[in-house]
Amino acid sequence: MKEIIPLIILACCFLALFGIAELLYHIGKVRAEWTRKIVHIGTGLLTLLFPLVLTSHWQVLALCGSFLVILLASLQFGWLPSINAIDRFSYGSILFPIIVYGLFLVFQMAGKGLIVFYLPILILAICDPVAALVGKRLPFGKYRVMGCGKSLAGSASFWVSALLVTAATVFAIDNVPSAMLLIVCVPAIATVAEALGVKGMDNFTIPASVVLTLCLIL
Repeated sequence: MKEIIPLIILACCFLALFGIAELLYHIGKVRAEWTRKIVHIGTGLLTLLFPLVLTSHWQVLALCGSFLVILLASLQFGWLPSINAIDRFSYGSILFPIIVYGLFLVFQMAGKGLIVFYLPILILAICDPVAALVGKRLPFGKYRVMGCGKSLAGSASFWVSALLVTAATVFAIDNVPSAMLLIVCVPAIATVAEALGVKGMDNFTIPASVVLTLCLIL
């Protein structure tokens, strides 16, 4: 029961977040692009609770696996339009639970501390939406990657926000070795990963590049 209760509470929190997004979409008439970002940020922040309340990667596998099934079913049967009703194809929602489980597994096995879980999640949850918002409002310096549109303004805003998030996380977690090297390298590498991550693949490329960089430097 000690292992099941946290899973139930977290599952209810995620379902509540999805429910709020659906209400905003159907009743509040909020566009799916916005409700999708709300879910993106909210799930990222809820995920930060995993190392605090879950003790085994099997718990995370059960939770992430369950939501992966729900998300795949939603694509198949047209559920959750607050997430899926966008004007482009995206792997993002499917990749998110997969990368979260992978990050938790690295966190437990690598023995390098909370930063290897927290920093990739924070950069994905915060910096990716910032880049998307700025890139659409200020589409300066447009370029294409594998046929998908990007902008220098979006990439620059991602780098700035990633720099701030990395610095804040490094200084918030005591005794992080090679702190300045991390602050320099992580935002730069994550920005390249974001630029290369098309069709929602940045939900994988961003955290994967960050955790790899952390494991190599720490």
